[in-house]
Amino acid sequence: MKNQYNRTITACFAGYIVQAIVNNFAPLLFLTFQRTYGIPLSRITMLVTVNFGVQLLTDIFSVGFVDKIGYRASMVIAHALSAAGLIALPLLPELFPNPFAGILSAVILYAIGGGLLEVLVSPVVEACPSDNKEKAMSMLHSFYCWGHVGVVAFSTLFFQIFGVDNWRMIAFIWALVPLYNGAVFTKVPIPALMKEGEKGLSVGALFSTRIFLVLFVMMVCAGASEQSVSQWASTFAEKGLGISKMAGDLAGPMAFAVLMGLSRAFYGKYGDKIHLDRFMIYSSLLCIASYLCISLVPIPQISLLACAICGLSVGIMWPGTFSRAAAAIPRGGTAMFALLALGGDLGCSGGPTLVGSISGLFEDNLKIGIFVAAIFPVMLLAGILLLSKSREKNCGKKAAH
Repeated sequence: MKNQYNRTITACFAGYIVQAIVNNFAPLLFLTFQRTYGIPLSRITMLVTVNFGVQLLTDIFSVGFVDKIGYRASMVIAHALSAAGLIALPLLPELFPNPFAGILSAVILYAIGGGLLEVLVSPVVEACPSDNKEKAMSMLHSFYCWGHVGVVAFSTLFFQIFGVDNWRMIAFIWALVPLYNGAVFTKVPIPALMKEGEKGLSVGALFSTRIFLVLFVMMVCAGASEQSVSQWASTFAEKGLGISKMAGDLAGPMAFAVLMGLSRAFYGKYGDKIHLDRFMIYSSLLCIASYLCISLVPIPQISLLACAICGLSVGIMWPGTFSRAAAAIPRGGTAMFALLALGGDLGCSGGPTLVGSISGLFEDNLKIGIFVAAIFPVMLLAGILLLSKSREKNCGKKAAH
């Protein structure tokens, strides 16, 4: 029975590669957009805000329609919109009187697709029969990291060989990935998320559950812990070491993504031998240590190494919280996964914003901003300990009976 879902799980892995493409391809072209279309950089950076903002809205609205139209149709629509946005990216700026409006329209298209994928992929993998759900979830989320690394590496190589002026060609090449994977989702079996006759919990019911509130805060902290360093790693490398933008991207975000992927792949392979709560606790402690090292150690090379180690430490946080939620609230359904994705996206946008705002108050001192953001892994650690204590208490009560 498990074998028939192998293609489904593989397609879900590819779905996270699609999300990595839509999140990480356009930022590589920001300076190109500025040069080609004469758009101020202040407006171009709005594209990141719009991308994550639209994904947040998609997380919210998906609760109302995913169960009605079904997971297969939703998956195909998500991939179609992702492909449409990537294809539109080089076309619409030439067709619109205002090139920025064309780029923005393309970003909105693929952001809806990316937001839907974030809501859909994890529950489908969770519903597929497997020996260890936590292992499968961690391996799934590692593919976002490998997608991120692949987008940066392959795009950089393409630009080196063919020149950045041929960026439109690689946009079409990247669009082939969601087009192909969307076609795959028309054929693979999609498992039922709930048992027959069961209904998932409503949004109101979830927010009235104490354990879900803890998990939601943990997701916010997981997203913030990850992106507070990741989003600023390139800038940190350039300013601290005085290296070029390309070298900064490779030394900062690329190293972060590679180690985050290795952490997830490691748990994905050996997770059946490792206690999830314990792994998350040690990872949170390592994350706190890396934040303190980045912000307090005066040697730039060591601070940059701590940025990379931070990637290793945050790897399990997002998939681990999803797995804890699925185990603790089995009837959570689509609403639970959508709300957890919403929490994660809130953290992804809020964490870097806090770092930037605090740094701005202290003459753009990133070290101070990152020091303040250490509150996120601290809160995540508190949430894990709270859930772990609660589970031990419940196990003790069952044993007593």
